[in-house]
This record gives sequence, structure tokens and C-alpha cells, in this order.
Amino acid sequence: MASNSTKSFLADAGYGEQELDANSALMELDKGLRSGKLGEQCEAVVRFPRLFQKYPFPILINSAFLKLADVFRVGNNFLRLCVLKVTQQSEKHLEKILNVDEFVKRVFSVIHSNDPVARAITLRMLGSLASIIPERKNAHHSIRQSLDSHDNVEVEAAVFAAANFSAQSKDFAVGICNKISEMIQGLATPVDLKLKLIPILQHMHHDAILASSARQLLQQLVTSYPSTKMVIVSLHTFTLLAASSLVDTPKQIQLLLQYLKSDPRKAVKRLAVQDLKLLANKTPHTWSKENIQALCECALQTPYDSLKLGMLSVLSTLSGTIAIRHYFSVVPGNVGSSPRSSDLVKLAQECCYHSNRGIAAHGVRVLTNITVSCQEKDLLSLEQDAVFGLESLLVLCSQDDSPGAQSTVKIALNCMVKLAKGRPHLSRSVVDTLLTQLHSSQDTARILMCHCLAAIAMQLPVLGDGMLGDLVELYKVIGRSATDKQQELLVSLATVIFVASQKALSAEVKAVIKQQLESVSSGWTVYRIARQASRMGNHDMARELYQSLLTQVASEHFYFWLNSLKEFSHAEQCLTGLQEESFSSALSCIAESLKFYHKGIASLTAASTPLNPLSFQCEFVKLRIDLLQAFSQLICTCNSLKTSPPPAIATTIAMTLGNDLQRCGRISNQACLDFSLLWMLFGFQKFLKMKGCTMKQSMEEFRNLASRYRDLYQASFDADSATLRNVELQQQSCLLISHAIEALVLDPESASFQEYGSTGAAHADSEYERRMMAVYSRVLEEVEALNRKYAPLALSPSPRNPAEPIAVQNNQQLALKVEGVVQHGSKPGLFRRIQSVCLSVSSTLQSKSSQDYKTPIDSVTNEMEQRVEPHNDYFSTQFLLNFAVLGTHSITVESSVRDANGIVWKTGPRTTMFVKSLEDPYSQQIRLQQQQAQQPQPQPQPQPRSAYTRF
Repeated sequence: MASNSTKSFLADAGYGEQELDANSALMELDKGLRSGKLGEQCEAVVRFPRLFQKYPFPILINSAFLKLADVFRVGNNFLRLCVLKVTQQSEKHLEKILNVDEFVKRVFSVIHSNDPVARAITLRMLGSLASIIPERKNAHHSIRQSLDSHDNVEVEAAVFAAANFSAQSKDFAVGICNKISEMIQGLATPVDLKLKLIPILQHMHHDAILASSARQLLQQLVTSYPSTKMVIVSLHTFTLLAASSLVDTPKQIQLLLQYLKSDPRKAVKRLAVQDLKLLANKTPHTWSKENIQALCECALQTPYDSLKLGMLSVLSTLSGTIAIRHYFSVVPGNVGSSPRSSDLVKLAQECCYHSNRGIAAHGVRVLTNITVSCQEKDLLSLEQDAVFGLESLLVLCSQDDSPGAQSTVKIALNCMVKLAKGRPHLSRSVVDTLLTQLHSSQDTARILMCHCLAAIAMQLPVLGDGMLGDLVELYKVIGRSATDKQQELLVSLATVIFVASQKALSAEVKAVIKQQLESVSSGWTVYRIARQASRMGNHDMARELYQSLLTQVASEHFYFWLNSLKEFSHAEQCLTGLQEESFSSALSCIAESLKFYHKGIASLTAASTPLNPLSFQCEFVKLRIDLLQAFSQLICTCNSLKTSPPPAIATTIAMTLGNDLQRCGRISNQACLDFSLLWMLFGFQKFLKMKGCTMKQSMEEFRNLASRYRDLYQASFDADSATLRNVELQQQSCLLISHAIEALVLDPESASFQEYGSTGAAHADSEYERRMMAVYSRVLEEVEALNRKYAPLALSPSPRNPAEPIAVQNNQQLALKVEGVVQHGSKPGLFRRIQSVCLSVSSTLQSKSSQDYKTPIDSVTNEMEQRVEPHNDYFSTQFLLNFAVLGTHSITVESSVRDANGIVWKTGPRTTMFVKSLEDPYSQQIRLQQQQAQQPQPQPQPQPRSAYTRF
């Protein structure tokens, strides 16, 4: 029963299936742990990582690890091994264990077992826990003691634990260094154990003294033990230590070059090349000119292609960094080497036409990087060598469909794009080479060539017209089969055609594309081509393709999605008819576009689902609609100003009334009404008050749109850079128009215009241009000041019912704990990484108690903000809130994230809870006593005298 219940929890819940909460899931797994069958216990243990992934909160993780520690303490070695694997898989959740002492105590009790295998598993468990117990002296002592054990399994476990603790604890690293040194240099230590002990020295980088002592020991080992295995392990540990400490990197580069040059063993040379590649990637600035020269000499002299390939890989990595500039730099007092006569260039020229594809690819990359990075003008021969090398490599590899040949083609095409960007005068020859090879290459290479042509055409649009004819002719003859490569080639080639046509497709080109798509293409291929057409501005073509797909989808949501894209493409196509100085046609085009945009937003809203709400898409389209409406209103206002300009006495009237807007004359809400009609209807004074209203409203409307674009930008943490740049440009344009309205129309005298001289960066031929340049500069400053993951929140204390308030006495403060876990998508950190989480807490008084007492004004609300850094995606903090006013208060907790560049993204979420502030009993008692004391005492009524009252 326990096993079945556990499986039901861990199975992915289908649509409408209710999942267990955290406590119920933990109880189900606990049943499996307490089962009498070993298989069910093991199954329950290995399913804990899924529980941690789904409910990564400290209380649950602490309870679960304590249960696992009990299983580790009383179970057999197989259960202990399962617990060890779970601990290693859940490494990022270890710091959420609250009772670390109790957890370690239960695990550490097994170290005193008589079974060496149990002790070995315990040592590996302690090594896996090194991140949370780096300074536990009992663990340090057990590791040192186990290194002297006679059982090989226990010694290997001790070595594993020693390596993990050395990486975490400076004290342990200092204490174990001498022990490791004695064991390595001892004659009684087996060679295989020495090879396992040497890598521990790579963690001796906590301070300079420790790193120096470890480096001296490794130097002695390399000299004293010249065997191949010992030299390889020592040199690699040497390299990792130098890469971590950073102070001995130049010495390590010289040591590796020395072994590469003088050691005859091929395995040692291969390791030296690998370590040099590691240092080239991590610290290219530490490579001197002599180091690169020595590596070039080794590459020129070696007869082995495998070693030459490795050395060229290092040189190609360095050629794309600052090291290449150091190599060709001229030192004062010395004559610098010319790029045409250096050994590096000779090596690259020699390898460009090598029979080995990898060597030729790296040679071409080195030559391309030198050509692009060198500042000399007379590099004609070097440029020709680079172009010829790329052409020969492309011809050699484009006929081969193997993975190695395709990776070489990618290297060559990347070099072509870089060469066309760095040396634009070479782009025509590069494009001609690609167009020639397109007709005779394999489909895989054709796809890559199309991507390269699109990248070059995006950088240099003037090349588009020249390549369009060849591309259309090629499009007619491809696509004879419906294979995946043919479909991908159709999409890639159509993309290049869209880029080359520059938003103006002829009827002939459209007919060719449609004919090919109707014959062999699938619906998904048509959709991809339509999306590319939309991206490149060919909205008419995109609309027709979306229309053809409407009847080929089986889902209602997909139908509405395609229909919305069709309407949006039609709307954008209407805007392509805009012409300068034709206001009437502009208004009709915008009105027609808005009609289709409203249809599209209705379809887009219908296409959204609870799992895919399309919130960004809907908000972006709404902003586009509002922007078009704002432009339409602005054009109407400008037309009104043009047909009825301000009267000659407008300036005098503005000075008399003290309102500068009166200078604008007749720019009112009823822009289409005639001037005389307004005069008769409202009179002179009212008419003057209505002047300038519409222009001011347009300015405020554009500013509001800019603010909304900024909010959309800040809420789009997971968006790619191109999308964010588009949103930012829309924001800048709205701000530019609003400031232009203010500076040129509403308030030109008080607006601060920057003076541009004849020697400045910009030259203005008129007063209008000077003001516009000043406005644009002001907009950039404002946008720069403005633009400086979703994390679900858990609040405690939390009410049982969300609508039920939490009771708090007014003389006490509420400690509100906010914790959460940052949730990532399928590719975390794809565009930017979360640096910290900003939490803001605010409280407002919703309803006041019937008793009205005097309280300080600052006690009515709470406004607090904290910034916490998530560790392994988990964050937690606390707020102390005061509720002195009796009544019901609403607490709102809102989260936002801050990336590595310091930009704050308003990703949410926003959580609300209620608190009811009650009067404390002591104050209530004092208040009641004061009220009773203030009330007048009733006078006793005189009683008639009788015989009873006398006694």
C-alpha cells in the first residue's frame, strides 16, 4: 500500500488530477521507510529527491533528512548507500537543514562501526555534507584517522572526503597538507593511492602561503617521479591549482610549454596542450608574446597532426582575445613584428590548406581573427589569404554530410560573418562564394549557408538586391522531397529571401514561394516561414500563409492563435501605406489598422489558456493599439492647428490670461469644429480656455504609454534581448514625441535646449532641428534613468482560510516570515541571471474598530523593503510589523528580482493577507475602569422611616 501511494504521488499529475500536499507526500514516503520489506524501503528512499524538487522548503527538507538519517543509522549498507546517493543528488538543498547537529549526530554514529564498508559509506556521506559542516573537528579527525586504515575501500572514501573538506575548509586544508605530503612521499604508500592523493592539492588555494607550499610539493613530485602517470596527474593538478590561485599562472604556462617542447612522450604533450587550452580560456591576458611564439614554434616543428590540431585550437582561442593584440603590439625600444612576417601568420597560412579538416578550420579562424583585429591598412595579402582559405575549406566540407564536416562548415561560416563585418569591402566576394556553393552542396551545408547569408544581409542590406535573383532561382529547384532537411532548407532559404527583399516582395517571388509550399511542405514548415515573414516585415505574405493554415489545426486555441497572427499581419500591412505629408491617408490607414488590431486582440484573448495565459503578448498588442490611437489623435490635433492657426493676438491673450497654452490657439477637444462655431457656442473667454487642451492630452497620453512600456519591460525578465530592445525603443519613441510636443508647441520658451556648435557631434541647420536634437538627448537621459523569475511566496504565520484574518494584539508586533523558491524555465539563466530578490511589505487599514481611540498617524500603515540573495534558488527573510490601530489591516507582499547588472524586474508575485488588531486585555481593563470612574454616581433615594429602618 505504501509503495502504491508513493507512486501515485510521484507520478505526473494529469489534467484535473489532484496532487498531494507536502505533508501528505512526506507521510506516504515515511510509510515506505517504516515498511518491513527492504525493496519498499529502498524505493521510498530513492524517491526523496523528487519530493525535494517539488517542495523545496526548509521545514519539509529538515524533517525528511532527519528521517533519512535514522534510516542511515539503523539500516544495512545498501540502504546507507541509497541515502548517500540521495544526499549527493540533493546537494543544493543541504543548507536548508535546520537541525544540522542532530542530523550529523545520527550519521556520525556509524563511523564507530566495526564494518569497514559502513565506515567508508559514512566517510563519503560526511564528504558530501562538507558544504554545511566544513569546520566539524570530529569529522576532520575521522578523515585523518581513516587515511591510515588498512582497508582500501575505507582509504578511498577518506580520500574523497578529504578532497571535499579541503575545498570548503581552510583549517582542514592547512592541517591535511602535511599529511598528504608525507603519504605521497612515503615509500609504503602504493602508487595508485599516490595518484588519488595528488589531486587533493588542487584545493590548497585558500591563501598564498598554502598555495606556494602545494606548488613546491608538486614541483618535487614532477622531478622525483618521472613516470608518465605521475607526471600527467601532477601537471594537471599543477594547472588547476594555478587557475584557482591566479598568482602562478604565467609560471604554469611556461612549465607546460617546456614539457610540450622537450618531453618526448606523446601522452604528456597531449595533456600539456589540454591544460594550455584551459588556461587560454580562463586567463588569456596572462599570455605573453614569448609564450605565443614558443607555442607557434612547437606547432611548426611537430610531425603529429593530433598535437598540431591541439596547439592550433589553443592559438585560435587566443586569437579571439586580447592576447593577439599583445602579440602584435610594439614595445617602446623594440621593433614590433609585422603581422605578415610573424610565425603565427606563417603557421595559419600553412594550415589553411591542410588535408585535416580540423587543422584547416583552426588555421582559417586564426587568420580571420588576425585580419579583423589588426589595425594596419596594408593587409591586402593577408585578407586574400583569409578569403581563399575560407573558400577552399567551404568547397572541401560542403560536399560531406558527416558531423565532423558540418562542424567545420560552421567554423568557416562564422569566420565569413566576422570577416564581412570587420572588413566590409570583402563582403561581396564572400557572398558570391556562398551563392556559388549553394547549388552544389549537401542540404545540411545549404541550411548553414543560408543562415550565414541572412546574417551578412542583416549587417549589410545593400547586398540584398544582388543575391535575390540567385536565391529565387535556387528556390524553384529545391524541395523535391518532404524530408526534414528539405523542409528546414525551405525555411532557411525563404528567410534569406525575406531579408534580401527588404520588406518588398514582388508578385513573382510570392508565387514561387507559394508554389513550393503547396507541393511538398508541411503545415509546420508553412507556419515557420510565415513567422519569418512577419519578423522581416513582409506582412502581406505572412497574412496569406496564416490564412492557409486556419483550417489545418485541430485545436480551438491554435485556431484563434493563427487567426490573431493573421489579423495582426493585416493590420501592419495597412500601416505600410503611410506617406509623408499626407495626413488624410495616414488617418485612414491607422483607422483601418486599428480595426484589424481589435479583431486580433479578441482572437488572441480567446487563444489563451490557464497554463499559457499569453500575458506578454496581450499586453504588447494592447500597447500597440493605444499607441496607434494616440498617433491618430495627435494627427487630428495637428490638422486642426494647420487649418485654423492661432490668431495674431494669441501671444497677447496668453500674457493677459497668464496661461501659456493660449498661444496654441484653436487646439481643442472638438478639433473638427469651425473656429466661428466655437466662438458662437462658447463665447470668447470659454473658447480661449479650451485652446491647447488636446495637445496637452496628447503629451500626457504618450507619457502614459512610455510608462506602460517601461512596466512591461520590467515585468519581462525571461524575454530575449531583441524583444526587450524593441520594447525599449517603443518607450523611447513615446517619450520623444511627448517631449517634442512640450518643447515645440506647448512651452518652447521654458524648455531647456542644448546648444549645438558647428564643431559638435551634431549640426543643426534650423531652429527646429536644434530643438529636436535637444529633445532627443533629453529623452535618452530620461530612459537611461528609468530603465535601471517568478518567485512564489509563502507567508507565516498563515491563516487556515485565506479570507480569515490573523489575530494580533495592538501592543505586540507581528513577525512576518516571507520565504520562497525561484522557479526557472527549461533553460535557467538563458538571457540573464538573478542576483537578488527584492521584497516589499505594505499594510493598510481596511476597517476600523467601533472604538475610536487616539493613535499616532505613523502607526496606521507599514512600509518596509528588504533585499535578499537566494541560495540554491531559496530565499527567506522576516519583517516586524506594528498594528497599533484596532481593526482589520491588509498586508501586501510583493516580490521583484534584480539581475547581475543591477536592473530591477517586476516579476511578481503579489500576495495579500489580513490581520485583525485586537485590544490587549490589560489596556481594555484599564479603559473600562476609567470609563466607570468618569461616569457620575447615582444619588441614593431617601427611604421612609419605619420601625424596620430604625433597627
